Amino acid sequence: MKRRTFIQKGAVTGSLFTLGGSTAWASEALKAEAGNKDHRFHLKYAPHDGMFKAHAGDGIIAQLEFMASQGFTAFEDNDMRLRPLEEQNRMASKMEELGLQMGVFVPHKIYWNEPNLTSNKKELHEEFLQYIKASVDIAKRVNAQWMTVVPGFVDMRLDPDFQTANVVESLKRACSILEPHGLVMVLEPLNFRDHPGLFLTDAPQAYQICKAVDSPSCKILFDVYHQQIQMGNLIPNMESCWDEIVYFQVGDNPGRKEPTTGEINYQNVFKYLHEKGFQGIVGMEHGNSVPGKEGELKVIEAYKKVDDF
Repeated sequence: MKRRTFIQKGAVTGSLFTLGGSTAWASEALKAEAGNKDHRFHLKYAPHDGMFKAHAGDGIIAQLEFMASQGFTAFEDNDMRLRPLEEQNRMASKMEELGLQMGVFVPHKIYWNEPNLTSNKKELHEEFLQYIKASVDIAKRVNAQWMTVVPGFVDMRLDPDFQTANVVESLKRACSILEPHGLVMVLEPLNFRDHPGLFLTDAPQAYQICKAVDSPSCKILFDVYHQQIQMGNLIPNMESCWDEIVYFQVGDNPGRKEPTTGEINYQNVFKYLHEKGFQGIVGMEHGNSVPGKEGELKVIEAYKKVDDF
C-alpha cells in the first residue's frame, strides 16, 4: 500500500464544525443523524483522517469526535509524524478524552522504487535508524504503541538471502532503540499487484523475519486486503503467524473499499479474531465505495453488519 491518507471524493456538505474544532450541540446533531450513538463493536476498528469528512468537515478534531460518536474506539494516522507538533498534542488530548486508542503511524521514509534496507548502503540503514529514533518522541506524544515499517524495494544486484540478512540486521538495531520504550515496529507485507518490486510481500516471509529478529519490538501487521491478493488462504495463514501478529488492517478486494463490497468474508474473519481473543486494533485502511454522507453511513453500516456475530 502506498502510505497516504485516503481522500474521499465529492463535495463536503455544510459542516457543523469549524476547522479543527467543534461544539457540543454539533456533536449531538451528528450522532442523531447517523443513529449509532450507543453501538458497541466487538473489535477496535480504527478509521482514518478523511473517512468521515462529509459529516464532520476537514478538521481532524471534529472527525475524531464523529468517529467516537459512532462507536469506534480507535484511530490510525499514517502521516502523524508529518503533522505539526501542536496538532499532534491537540489530537492526543482529544483521543484521550474520547477514549480513542491511537493505532499505527509511519515513522520513516518508504523507498517505493529503490532499495534501502535490502541494500549494502550503510547510509540508508543509518537514515532509517534516525527516523526510528525520532519516532520515539512522536509515539509518546500521541500515546501510540505501534509504527508501520516497510523495508522498501528489492535489490536486484543482491541474492535474496543477502537482502534478508541486511533487513534483519537493520531491524535488530531499530529494536534496540524501541525496546526500552515498549514500542513496536509492525512489518507490513504488501501485494505484488499494487506495489510490484517491494521486498516484503508475504505473511510467512514477515514471520520468518520476525523470528530472526527475535524481539518484542518487531511484529507483523497483517493487512487482509494485501494478503488476499498475494496469497489468499487468509484464516489458516493468520493462524500460522498468530504469535507474531499484533495488528490488522482491512479493505475488501477488488476495489479496496469497505467490507461487503468485495469477495472477502469479513464476518468470518472478524469472528475468528474475536474468538482468538484479539485485543489489538483493526485499521480501516480503505476508501469509501460511495462518496459523501451516504457513503460514510454505508461504511458504518457495513462494519455493524460484519461485526454481527
